[in-house]
Amino acid sequence: MELPICSICRKREAVTYQLHTHLALCKECFVNDIIKRVENEIKKYRLINQNEKVLLAISGGKDSYTLLDVMSKIHDPSKLVALTLIEGIEGYNRDDVLDSIRIKTRSLGIDHIVLTLKEVVGASVDDFVRGIKYRGINISPCTYCGIARRRAINIKARELGVDKVATAHVLDDEAQTYVMNLLRGDMTRLVQAHPRGPQLSKLFVRKVKPLRKVYERETAIYAYLHGYKFQERECPYIIHRPTLRARIRDFLYRLELERPGSLLKLVEALDETLDNYVLNYHKLPELPRCRICGEPTSYDRDLCKFCELLISAGLI
Repeated sequence: MELPICSICRKREAVTYQLHTHLALCKECFVNDIIKRVENEIKKYRLINQNEKVLLAISGGKDSYTLLDVMSKIHDPSKLVALTLIEGIEGYNRDDVLDSIRIKTRSLGIDHIVLTLKEVVGASVDDFVRGIKYRGINISPCTYCGIARRRAINIKARELGVDKVATAHVLDDEAQTYVMNLLRGDMTRLVQAHPRGPQLSKLFVRKVKPLRKVYERETAIYAYLHGYKFQERECPYIIHRPTLRARIRDFLYRLELERPGSLLKLVEALDETLDNYVLNYHKLPELPRCRICGEPTSYDRDLCKFCELLISAGLI
């Protein structure tokens, strides 16, 4: 069967079909399209300046591989440092993935730090799960993992003195977060998800999401076309994932299947709408500090969510 010709260059055979644009793309044009979209997002919102040092939070999956590879092409590799956190989940061994991502960072000349959650914040995901099971408390392991990872990344970013933290959140993640906060009526978190969202504490290192206009399916294609064998097995705690996000995700995927491009239009529309509100939230006062760890906590609270989780599990 003869493959179609690339819709862009009109020279090479297409290797993928971009559903939201209805274009058949060859490898070169597909890769260039991803890089261009990331560059446009960075420039539009001034996410990263040319001389800034950036910490890349990478897990070794397809999204973080794409982040690592694209950032190495558009930013000085000497100003990039990669961080991988091991969650500490029995039976969820990622040594093969770590070896692959180490080879990649080494080939790009990017320093790569690998640490466990326990080393940085004092407790692994398994530690937390054992604690809540012993006490008969129903808290999703995903809740602890997400909060602990964010805490650990921010701590290491401060220690390393970087200017920005780049995470591998993709368009699918951003659409889910926007809809979830809309359904909760949480305007503060909704605005914080915006690329120009407020920085509410001096202890937070600014987080940016260069891939926020790239579909998850596109990062899978990007990694595959570069010969990267990303992790296919799922975390054993995936059955405990937060119900609301899971339901939103499934709904949005059905919508995208019926109307390709819907997620992109949703995120772009909310980005534009929230532009008018973001500045008001920049006037908010500095977040208070947790009485236990000294890290930022929510307004009207003297205990941060992370310490609250550790207390629930009997870990402090």
